[in-house]
Amino acid sequence: MIVWLASYPKSGNTYLRSLISSYLYSNDGLFNFNLLKNTIQFPNKFIFDKLGIDFKNIKEQNKNYLQAQEFIHKLGNKNSIQFVKTHSSCASIGNYKFLSFQTTLAAIHIVRDPRNVVTSYSKHFKKTKQQSVIDITNELIIGVNSKTHPPTHVGSWNFHYNSWKQLNKSNRYMLVKYEELLKDPEKILVNVLNFIYKLGNSKISIDKKKLANSIASTDFDKMQKLEKKEGFFESKKNEKTGENIPFFNLGKKNDWRNYLDNTLIKKIETKFEKEMLELNYL
Repeated sequence: MIVWLASYPKSGNTYLRSLISSYLYSNDGLFNFNLLKNTIQFPNKFIFDKLGIDFKNIKEQNKNYLQAQEFIHKLGNKNSIQFVKTHSSCASIGNYKFLSFQTTLAAIHIVRDPRNVVTSYSKHFKKTKQQSVIDITNELIIGVNSKTHPPTHVGSWNFHYNSWKQLNKSNRYMLVKYEELLKDPEKILVNVLNFIYKLGNSKISIDKKKLANSIASTDFDKMQKLEKKEGFFESKKNEKTGENIPFFNLGKKNDWRNYLDNTLIKKIETKFEKEMLELNYL
């Protein structure tokens, strides 16, 4: 069954996946990038190719999202959990639903202050801050479309947030705020692991040494150095220069007050006031 790790781009999905992967998929809790390969990304070129679907055609994707999720579900055994990372909104496109409740066990939803999303988004995608604000306030925005990454309907920051929040009516939804994850990774990781174990009706037993290793080995500075040394398979290339764009950029030192002017701050806060108040960002 699928457990979604859903977030808007540049909201801490990789950090949480790294913590989960280092704890669940290693013997000692020590992180390496290959552990992230245990998590499937969605939409996924490999899966759409297997199903004979043109992954560059977002309309064809929309028609076959549920079929693709059934394919993922069948990769594991009946009782296994398959983590699936997505930046897609959880919204129907036309008459086509994004999410299959028949193959979905739960969703872990990572959110980040949109003012900080803009600073990280701008740096990562090599866009101006002004264009980045335009992007995250655009309900029709489509995510990366390249030779290896299918186009994804992301939507605006608040559209995306509300699309996944609709799942909170069940006990199979968990909200993780990136700011709280940075402040106390041990507490949040334990909460996430407890949530996962309960989904599988498993007894909860946390290995404290392994937990400590998971947190220490996924420290931002260490991951940044690891990327410089080994490269990171999820990093993208600059379309103009062909150079890899560093994935781990602003990290914990990110502070929107140092990067955004008052005009952009006001535009973000006005557009997303309802959701930011709900999340205590205002």
